[in-house]
Amino acid sequence: MKKLLVATALLLLSTAAYAGEIQIPSNRPIISADVPDDWTTNETNTGIEINSADNSVYLAIDIASPKKTGDMIDEAAKFLDSQGVKIDEKTQKYTEDKLNGKDIVYIEWSGKDKDGPASVGLAALVLNEKTVAVLTYWGTPGQEEKNSAAVGKIMASIKSAE
Repeated sequence: MKKLLVATALLLLSTAAYAGEIQIPSNRPIISADVPDDWTTNETNTGIEINSADNSVYLAIDIASPKKTGDMIDEAAKFLDSQGVKIDEKTQKYTEDKLNGKDIVYIEWSGKDKDGPASVGLAALVLNEKTVAVLTYWGTPGQEEKNSAAVGKIMASIKSAE
């Protein structure tokens, strides 16, 4: 996942049309992100779920305080399990990096879902001392690559709301 997300964050020349900035949460924005207009979004209690137009990529962006980041990651793992996503723990890769000038920690796995092989990842992007964006990624290998530029644009656009 890290290679896909970081590499595509640099490929910001996609021709996809963007709906513009989405405020998360919409009633009291804490963070924002740009999402292509043909992707679907669903606001949740803690953030937003985003699905590619072809449903080969699921990305959730949830907001947590640094103290609650672990709880949010546990909830993301439970969600993936409830959707039938099973990870192969032997494939786990842990990486610390920078995204948009901010610290990010990636954990990624290969796995399976009801349709076959899956790419799965969790990440914590530290936006400031009060806000962490917890990212949950689930993609279909072989199909997710055509959405990599759009995922990169979404990732590159995540920022604290001002």
